[in-house]
Amino acid sequence: MNRKMKYVLVTGGVVSGLGKGVTASSIGVLLKACGLRVTSIKIDPYLNTDAGTMSPFEHGEVFVLDDGGEVDLDLGNYERFLDVILTRDNNITTGKIYQSVIDKERKGDYLGKTVQVVPHITDAIQDWIERVAMIPVDGKQGPADVCVIELGGTIGDIESMPFIEALGQFSYRVGPGNFCLVHVSLVPVLNVVGEQKTKPTQHSVRGLRGLGLTPNILACRSSKALEDNVKIKLSQFCQVPEENIITLYDVSNIWHIPLLLRDQKAHEAILKRLDLLGYAGEPALGEWTSRAEMCDRLHEPVRIAMVGKYTGLSDAYLSVLKALLHASVECRRKLIIDWVAAGDLEDVTANEAPNVYKAAWNLLRGADGVIVPGGFGDRGVQGKIRAARYARENKIPYLGICLGMQIAVIEYARSVLNLKDANSTEFDPETTNPCVIIMPEGSKTHMGGTMRLGTRKTYFQVPDCKSAKLYGNVSFIDERHRHRYEVNPDMIAQLESAGLTFVGKDETGQRMEIIELPNHPYYVGVQFHPEFKSRPGKPSAPFLGLIAAACGRLEDALQNGGRITSVTESKKSCINGKASVKVHVNGNVTKPAKGFVNGVCANGNGVHI
Repeated sequence: MNRKMKYVLVTGGVVSGLGKGVTASSIGVLLKACGLRVTSIKIDPYLNTDAGTMSPFEHGEVFVLDDGGEVDLDLGNYERFLDVILTRDNNITTGKIYQSVIDKERKGDYLGKTVQVVPHITDAIQDWIERVAMIPVDGKQGPADVCVIELGGTIGDIESMPFIEALGQFSYRVGPGNFCLVHVSLVPVLNVVGEQKTKPTQHSVRGLRGLGLTPNILACRSSKALEDNVKIKLSQFCQVPEENIITLYDVSNIWHIPLLLRDQKAHEAILKRLDLLGYAGEPALGEWTSRAEMCDRLHEPVRIAMVGKYTGLSDAYLSVLKALLHASVECRRKLIIDWVAAGDLEDVTANEAPNVYKAAWNLLRGADGVIVPGGFGDRGVQGKIRAARYARENKIPYLGICLGMQIAVIEYARSVLNLKDANSTEFDPETTNPCVIIMPEGSKTHMGGTMRLGTRKTYFQVPDCKSAKLYGNVSFIDERHRHRYEVNPDMIAQLESAGLTFVGKDETGQRMEIIELPNHPYYVGVQFHPEFKSRPGKPSAPFLGLIAAACGRLEDALQNGGRITSVTESKKSCINGKASVKVHVNGNVTKPAKGFVNGVCANGNGVHI
């Protein structure tokens, strides 16, 4: 289409964490299903230049893009939902904007004028949005039709003010028919009254209007669908047409959100506002609907022990969880995550909190597969090493990502090569057997953007290895990296002579990318982060291998180039004899698995995604 770019802005009110990112992603899915090309921009009002130096406890995971951009996790939602490849510029932060303006001021670009928030910062924001919106992200030529912009934070936050002002000006700049504002707000139900309360949303919309922005559509988060009288009240007090008030009530899985929007004609409201009704078709969401409904029907569980440092916050491993979910749905299994804090597997916990230690080991022993995700710092490392050893010695499917691969190498050197002090120089700079070392170009003094970041090629050294087969028997792959340390190339010959195979290396042959144990059902470590490129319907190969091995379906995946053929749910769910759910043809569960009661884990540690 040779028309002006159309913009959909998603803002949030009342409280944070309402799901603006999923809402923005779902709007994109809906518009894409109508035949439009969609791109996305996320605005984060914090002063950091990017998310790279932020703690996962503070802000969730750091999502890495092809170009090496370390960005907000919502860009991961956009990429997964829309199946696009974004750039670092698709994530705007206050730090980036101010840095660009100050750089221009230092060069004298403002010709002696006093540089101010208005107009210089606000103009820079608008220019950035217009420039980035034109970058194609779907592999096709030319710009997209619609750009979905999500403004992080909550309306009224002091750090958001320059962006609110800029977006108000921007709506005027692009003109009527090219800008649609969707405001996500909370409609709580007070237990005492049992009534859906509209006042928080009223106040939020009033604040938004006072800042120069008028919502066209209200997306109301609530536990249940909005009652008719509540919609009428919101329409009256917020001056939004009743048909433009959408309920985003709690659903069984987030793949239902685009369907909720479709069922409430959200696409018609957006297309009408953007003058696109004559250009777009009815949303074609057949495959999306099938996947969402299939996810709900899955009963037979596969239990994966997630051995990490940030087990108190699932957002810290969001992409890993999504990749596990994609693989589990492909294998027709109900994913159950058993969170195992790595430190709880160590001797110090056994002495100080024996019950915690015992519970952690029981979870690990009850799992069908083990995953050790990436991370930094030495906390919990000994516990991760123990988990890797347990999986290796007991033939339990294991996947180590980044640090998880390095952990597997250290454990192998200690246990098989009998190098008791084998370690990473990250944890022990004085070790006499440094299995893992800092890369020559790495920096210990500057944290931001100094790692090996973004897409790099990995070449398979052993054509018939499990990893190559799972990737479809290609000669090389492109995966995203984020690491400062790597396996010591000087120790490769010693490790390989003891049976550990380095099946994937970079183009120089000096950087180890994939390890495997040939005599193990599935023991794989990858230096890259395959979770960042996993998609619904297109699960990441290493994750599919882990789940398939945990379900006893690995041979199927290997023979079919990383795909799973039709699955009979009545088969046993794992290779190591753990309990499984037996299911009749009509789907009625006849025998619940140990610790799996009415859809939740009895021990409280399992999580359904």
